[in-house]
Amino acid sequence: MDPVVHFEIPVNDIQRAKAFYEKLFGWKITQWKSPDANMEYFMIETTKMGKTAINGGMMKRNMPGQSVTIYPTVKSIDVTLQKAVQNGGRIALPKSNIGDGSMGAVGAFFDTEGNLIGVHQMPAPKPAKKAKKKK
Repeated sequence: MDPVVHFEIPVNDIQRAKAFYEKLFGWKITQWKSPDANMEYFMIETTKMGKTAINGGMMKRNMPGQSVTIYPTVKSIDVTLQKAVQNGGRIALPKSNIGDGSMGAVGAFFDTEGNLIGVHQMPAPKPAKKAKKKK
């Protein structure tokens, strides 16, 4: 099973939605310092990392009707998107790095009911540094 690790809430007015969710659920919502200066994205902390709940994000709505999106982590976005298409879905976003790729990559598809589902892939492990030989 692929666990849900993230969610995103698209909004029309970030400050209004931020105040709403902070007051309603007590969530901590802070602006993410993105490597992409044009990206206005807010991290939603619903719990401390390592607990049983997941955290998420909030951003400006990109298209009318855009709804909350969940993100399971998968081994391969490319394989998952191909499998979604084979089962009647359609690709909404091909595999794309998150910022510089240090947080992995995301992709998205529409399921057979028109729901947008995101997928997350962890970054490739960095190669181990070779130990220097002593002379």
